[in-house]
Amino acid sequence: MTQVDPEMRALLLGAIPALRAFAFSLTRDLDRSDDLVQDTLVRAWTKADSFTPGTNLYAWLFTILRNLFYSEQRKRRREVEDADGVMAGRLTALPDQEARVELSAFQAALSTLPASQREALVLVGAQNFTYEEAAEICGVAVGTIKSRVSRARGRLIELLGMTGPDDIGSDGATLAAMGHS
Repeated sequence: MTQVDPEMRALLLGAIPALRAFAFSLTRDLDRSDDLVQDTLVRAWTKADSFTPGTNLYAWLFTILRNLFYSEQRKRRREVEDADGVMAGRLTALPDQEARVELSAFQAALSTLPASQREALVLVGAQNFTYEEAAEICGVAVGTIKSRVSRARGRLIELLGMTGPDDIGSDGATLAAMGHS
């Protein structure tokens, strides 16, 4: 039996909310995202000896999660896609206040972005990774991440019918995602 490292256990448990948010941004399915987070944590725990203490644990975990997601995607190529949003529609509740309406509109607009742009925007805008960390997680150049984030922000502003930062609500995550923190 492997000895439990309490520090690593605490760090992994602390990362769960951020991992769940990133996984959901990739899968747009609560069950799949929870499975992806669980697989990530299992992989991280079993490969903990390959983590270099003092480096960015979140970047390491996000890289594991992203790699698992894309491996899963390659395996699922023959599955039917939810192109018309029927399954995604079942996961949402009807809004009962203005903030929910705005969040729903934002999520719908975000889901129309290409996966590479959505991924870059979530990493930089919502998860607060630097461009350099996001580039490392995605395995691309820093300039590519900057370009993807810029295009994603511009497209979201267009899709949401905004003219500038004054149109953005006070929600911190929305402000960060749109580049106006």
